[in-house]
Amino acid sequence: MDILRFITCGSVDDGKSTLIGRLLFDSSSVSSDILAAIERQSRNLPEGEMDLSLLTDGLRSEREQGITIDVAYKYFSTPRRKFIIADAPGHVQYTRNMVTGASNTDLAIILIDARNGVVEQTRRHSMIASLLGIPHVVVCINKMDLVNYSKQVFHDIVADFLELRKELHFKDLDFIPVSALAGDNVVRNSVYTPWYEGPPLLEYLETVAIASDRNLSDPRFQVQYVIRPKSDDLHDYRGYAGQVQSGIYRVGDAVTVFPAGLQSVITKIEVNRTEVSEAFAPQAAVMHLADDLDISRGNTIVRSDKLPQVTQDIEAILCITDATDFRAGSKFLLQHNSALVKCAIRDIAYKLDIETYERIQQPESVRLNDLIKVRLRTAEPLAFDTYRHNRRTGAFILVHENTGQTVAGGMIQEGIEVGMNGANRGMG
Repeated sequence: MDILRFITCGSVDDGKSTLIGRLLFDSSSVSSDILAAIERQSRNLPEGEMDLSLLTDGLRSEREQGITIDVAYKYFSTPRRKFIIADAPGHVQYTRNMVTGASNTDLAIILIDARNGVVEQTRRHSMIASLLGIPHVVVCINKMDLVNYSKQVFHDIVADFLELRKELHFKDLDFIPVSALAGDNVVRNSVYTPWYEGPPLLEYLETVAIASDRNLSDPRFQVQYVIRPKSDDLHDYRGYAGQVQSGIYRVGDAVTVFPAGLQSVITKIEVNRTEVSEAFAPQAAVMHLADDLDISRGNTIVRSDKLPQVTQDIEAILCITDATDFRAGSKFLLQHNSALVKCAIRDIAYKLDIETYERIQQPESVRLNDLIKVRLRTAEPLAFDTYRHNRRTGAFILVHENTGQTVAGGMIQEGIEVGMNGANRGMG
């Protein structure tokens, strides 16, 4: 049974908490003791009603007390699929939280209040979903019960969002009219929207195809640990352990190890301590090579006919996650999966206004939650793909050298080829 990871995005009072609560409640994913507590807290509602938003709003009091809440995760399952919901706050001051929650998701649910239509926060959430390359986006137009389940209202909002889409990049986009409070089109189709012929939200989540979202054409494997038991039984054992980030590896494949560019052939692959003929994303595996090479943590093993970009100069979009000084010359540690290298900001090209989509050239200041495009120079070459091509190998974080605090999340846009006298050039 596969797992669908998704995030819900919505403006204040759009009904995000109620929608998640409805999914949890109607899929029978709430324990009896929690249901009893919710019923007690809902005693002031009309008889028989429950405030389903209470299933996810337990963090609200912590936020009001000033306690930092990054991302909360909810888990539930149906007979057809398992689900992980990333529940991140949606206010502009929590942009970094949404980026964190959405970075590894397969799908985004963008909520729109049917009474208000597309608003500024809709534009912001849509921009972030597009920027992060989330493969599937479903726009739930909520509170349809408050507009008399109007087909015209629904189609007007769809038309407005499709205009917005022209400025964005969505691979897969769908629209569902819902009432989270009443349960219309959440788990079952509603009798009040006979004009809507699509599936209810839960069925959509159960059936959306995600297997094809994995990049199986570009084999990427980054070494996390070199296994050298040096025991009597395994005297010559040398295995390179890590996770297949993308693609498929087979015994006999010719491979290249970066950043050094060393070449060899795969002689054996182990998965779960069992020798196999192939390994594919996202399996954890141990690779064995024909040659005794100098390979260490953070090195990348790729198939020789599918090379990544390898360079010290990259362009990237950063989401600032800490109140740290960002300017040309600022130095950080760059964590690219298990690789850790020093880097410096060469320059800041622009700051992105995520509500107007305007690019502010050479900004005077950069603050927490800002999105900026930068050029970085790393101390050692990195092997990577652009984020839009491969989310696993195109993402990284920046870490403060002294405090160890994560200060930014990054998405690589391109490798920069340096001049003819430079030491590194893009190789993809």
